[in-house]
Amino acid sequence: MTAPPISEAKPSPILRVEELSISFGGQRAVEDISFEIAAGETLGLVGESGSGKSATSLALMRLLPPEAQVGGRVLFAPPGGSSPAAEVDLLQLPEAAMRRRRGTDLAMIFQEPMTALNPVMRVDKQIAEAVQAHHPQLSKSEVSGRVLDAMREVALPEPERRVRDYPHQFSGGQRQRILIAMAIVNRPRLLIADEPTTALDVTVQGQILALLRELRRAHGLSMLFISHDLAVVSQIADRVAVMQHGRIVEQAAADELFLNPQHPYTRKLLASAPTMSTDRARPLASM
Repeated sequence: MTAPPISEAKPSPILRVEELSISFGGQRAVEDISFEIAAGETLGLVGESGSGKSATSLALMRLLPPEAQVGGRVLFAPPGGSSPAAEVDLLQLPEAAMRRRRGTDLAMIFQEPMTALNPVMRVDKQIAEAVQAHHPQLSKSEVSGRVLDAMREVALPEPERRVRDYPHQFSGGQRQRILIAMAIVNRPRLLIADEPTTALDVTVQGQILALLRELRRAHGLSMLFISHDLAVVSQIADRVAVMQHGRIVEQAAADELFLNPQHPYTRKLLASAPTMSTDRARPLASM
């Protein structure tokens, strides 16, 4: 008899979002969305501006303003936790407990580095703050060592010389690398990247995507990659969730979604982006 094929075990989810809803002043911004991210997986969350992508990411980090009403569950698996019983609902944690998880279990890269960085603080101090917040027992030299290691890991040029520079002394792509260094310095398990390449030119975009792929490989990172740019998402995501008007209208493996989109909105998104095979005599699809 021929032995049956051995099926590969599916990695356990590190994050499960169940029926997440977000309202501001009684107006729904996100409508009962659900998705999960497996250990080591990158999920791309795409949609046009105003679809609810950034509000979703801020809800996961518990960074929405106090007037936001958030419902549903955000279940995070602790290290080694493989059963639903081991998961922690981030929305139910006391603020002090959630603060301990930000930067260690999960971290976020914001979309505009010039506004996310403090313009009057040297970059070494800003990265060091992320270390000291979670490792107050470290000596000054140990913190400095971690700062330099993080700067080297994100391929910032001449980190020993530039560690005391200010954000305005770096290019846009270099400032984005500083934000990534701040996010990964404490080795989080889940990285949320909110439009991390939007303000960058195409060449620098490619460098940042290559860096994120390498960090994911080196550290086994899981990632939620948020973008309105399907071309960018196609280069980094394993699976894609498409948002429209606060709802997820389609989820699929990246290859499947780009080759055979099922929802009309997904097809319009794809048709609105030019490719090498686009007929230049015909207008692009509009949303």
